[in-house]
Amino acid sequence: MVHLKDNFGRTFPYFRISITDVCNFKCGYCLPDGYQKPKNKKTFLTLDEIRRIGIALSELGVCKIRLTGGEPTVRKDFLDIVKNLKSLPGIKKVVMTTNGYNLKQIARPLIENKIDGINISIDSLDKEKFKFITGMDKLEDILAGLKILQENNFKKIKINAVLLKGVNDSEEDFNNWQQFIKSNYVDFRYIELMQTGDNLDYFKKYHISANIFRDYLVKNDWIHQTAGFDSGPAKSYIRKDFSGKFGIIAPYSKDFCKSCNRLRITAQGDLRLCLFGETGISLRALLQNDNQITELKNLINNQLNFKKESHYLELGNTGLTPHLASIGG
Repeated sequence: MVHLKDNFGRTFPYFRISITDVCNFKCGYCLPDGYQKPKNKKTFLTLDEIRRIGIALSELGVCKIRLTGGEPTVRKDFLDIVKNLKSLPGIKKVVMTTNGYNLKQIARPLIENKIDGINISIDSLDKEKFKFITGMDKLEDILAGLKILQENNFKKIKINAVLLKGVNDSEEDFNNWQQFIKSNYVDFRYIELMQTGDNLDYFKKYHISANIFRDYLVKNDWIHQTAGFDSGPAKSYIRKDFSGKFGIIAPYSKDFCKSCNRLRITAQGDLRLCLFGETGISLRALLQNDNQITELKNLINNQLNFKKESHYLELGNTGLTPHLASIGG
């Protein structure tokens, strides 16, 4: 089996495809003023362009595709995109990341269309904290959508929360999540707040090391679990008496990039080799007809020669990404 590989021996079975920059939340760490439509920006990838990307990736040995945004479910053709990618040989998993805004309405159609996994952003189980972080009073609706998934025996659910100093980093917050996953079959992960091109003041105010949560897990007898081949960057922790798992995504840890196994394509069709890389190359010109698939594959393959060993985020080398929604972070 052929696999994409870079010059440091890392293989890439996993791609993130952003299908829109639009988001209907106003999270302080990403889009505090809400989505602002830029002037003269290229249109988002079409259904056919996404299908051609999927064909090329499947032939390059990619087995897992994550659909992201912005908020991917704002696209009216979202389920068609899922169907197209699910039909491709070699693509074993099509998963998605969502803020959960439409989850109550779309939960059953997602199951019917055989989505393989759903990541839901829930930054706090406290209604007021959730509203403070996201700018939206939608926690109850999101939890209702999560309940629909569970009632239909859908188990590939992950919940992400950005760890924010003085907001959702207390032992009480951790205990609330521990109680939640005791009886809920979900993977909950804290993500360290990352500095982007436009959130320096927010970062300085709210960044805290994920070690605070790691120390909590150690104190409460959680055991580190080995990651799977196509798993993302989270370090997972388990306890035999719990239905769910805990996880930590810590990009400021020294060896974070050693296990990198995924690449990104933005909603405008740019291939990004790293979340914090400063450049991307457009694939758009090679997405216009099926006869270009071979050339598209060659371009993607050749770009792996330019992937760096590390982003050295722990040394303060933050890239120029304006905000994570712009590249499907």
